[in-house]
Amino acid sequence: MTTRFDAIIIGTGQSGPPLAARLAGAGRKVAIIERKRFGGTCVNTGCIPTKTLIASAYAAHLARHGIDYGVILDGPVRVDMKRVKARKDTVASTASRGVEKWLKDTANLTVFEGHPRFESPSTVRVNGDALAATQIFINVGCRALVPPMQGVEQIDYLTNSTMMEIDFLPEHLVIVGGSYIGLEFGQMYRRFGAEVTIVEKGPRLIAREDDDVSQGVLDILRNEGVKVELGAECMTVEKRDGRIAVKLDCAGGSREVIGSHLLLAVGRIPNTDDLGLAQAGVRTDARGYIAVDGELRTGVPNIWAIGDCNGRGAFTHTSYNDYEIVADNLLEGAHRSVEDRITAYGLFIDPPLGRAGLTEAEIRKSGRKALVGMRPMTRVGRALEKGETQGFMKIVVDAETKQILGAAILGVGGDEAIHCVLDLMYAKAPYTVLQRAVNIHPTVAELIPTILGELKPMA
Repeated sequence: MTTRFDAIIIGTGQSGPPLAARLAGAGRKVAIIERKRFGGTCVNTGCIPTKTLIASAYAAHLARHGIDYGVILDGPVRVDMKRVKARKDTVASTASRGVEKWLKDTANLTVFEGHPRFESPSTVRVNGDALAATQIFINVGCRALVPPMQGVEQIDYLTNSTMMEIDFLPEHLVIVGGSYIGLEFGQMYRRFGAEVTIVEKGPRLIAREDDDVSQGVLDILRNEGVKVELGAECMTVEKRDGRIAVKLDCAGGSREVIGSHLLLAVGRIPNTDDLGLAQAGVRTDARGYIAVDGELRTGVPNIWAIGDCNGRGAFTHTSYNDYEIVADNLLEGAHRSVEDRITAYGLFIDPPLGRAGLTEAEIRKSGRKALVGMRPMTRVGRALEKGETQGFMKIVVDAETKQILGAAILGVGGDEAIHCVLDLMYAKAPYTVLQRAVNIHPTVAELIPTILGELKPMA
């Protein structure tokens, strides 16, 4: 017996639920399938819980530095990790339950809980039930990559997901991976009170960023006592006297780090290996990401891939934008494309990094004539007032079109102020529009027009 729907959505991450609700609201008969926890990575093991933990870590950090602001605490600052975890669990579980209730209360929408697998391009089976639809949307997200390190199978390692279950303070947390996830956890747990060492195989942190951004982030972490080991191109791990030893040189070198716990934060892989995609004729690339066109269609006419599993974005905001693109194209007759999306993201250490558009290195490689403006946060009034002066602001402009090509704001408020630049980039307006704007004082964003008035040729 096959139950027929107009649309089937596999996964309840950031793009699945709003698409389901919008299609159902348009009168379509919709099924949505979730095999584990409603809300996907962002709600359960990603953005919401990690930023909740970061907020607790910030509170501890600020309390320790209260004397800098004239605030005196009677006794040392202590962190109750069980309470920290309980607060995180409450915030995340409330969000997850909210997604579940929303979906189950939506008219024309049926929720199935279980592991789905394709039986044909139009049929999916879940819990013994055969579901068929003329349109199917795959929204299965990604999970942590476990690297093929020698000895890793003998170690009780942690990932970003299992870190969510910790209600204690590791004595010494060793993090393999010097990119966004690893850096956020590194600073967070250092502020909770753990000794932290970040190990990165490359010559610098967050390799996709410009050298100055990478160095700025490194300085921020080291200033807080996070140890960083770079150039660990060959790593092995082993148990040693109840601890975990990470060897950094495989050719007989003596460099190693010994810690109590190991976090692997070296990347993500899509959850596409157990869906029976071959039965549907859906093609994936060598890494398992589903191949899609600009409108997020797979090679099968009635199947789309949205969210992280399509490899066209790795963030909650790109996943949600995938939903908007697909829904507008299907219901409004639009011709929106992911190709029109501007790269934008944040690194949520403290102070944070806000990034939009191209890096300076990418602009140089393109051969364009460009103008660049910079300002250290030591010359930003808001940063001085708050006593948070690490970092800088940088904006790069096309010398001929006068359009902004890219920007990086590493500093207090950088994750919010970057949107002043990003919105102008989407408007395709010349930088002079923003240069002549009157922004509110005292803010971080008020310095953006000033920077744009001091542009110089990029050397």
